Amino acid sequence: MISKPDKNIARKRRHVRVRKKVFGTPERPRLNVFRSNQHIYAQLIDDTKGVTLVSASTVDKELRDQIENGGNIQAAQKVGELVAKRALEKGYKTVVFDRGGYLYHGRVQALADAAREAGLEF
Repeated sequence: MISKPDKNIARKRRHVRVRKKVFGTPERPRLNVFRSNQHIYAQLIDDTKGVTLVSASTVDKELRDQIENGGNIQAAQKVGELVAKRALEKGYKTVVFDRGGYLYHGRVQALADAAREAGLEF
């Protein structure tokens, strides 16, 4: 019996290809997205120092009470708004978007659109 290829392996390969071109600097950090079945996470990363500058996710205390399911589009929109708010508070206006090897569709797109509407530029 032939097993079908693992989707996560394919995603990781795509992410490696994306990361060859996408690099976060102190002036323009990388907005990284990771999604699991139940949650979604976003981080602003300075790749020159290897440091996370800002993060937000559906497991944050601020969002845990507002959402009942962390694995849907509404939750991704809230995370996008929260990461943008925190980034603007720290003085980061422009970022480079790293979709993490995921297709730009669904929750990843909802997070990106919400972050743009909240004031981030990418």
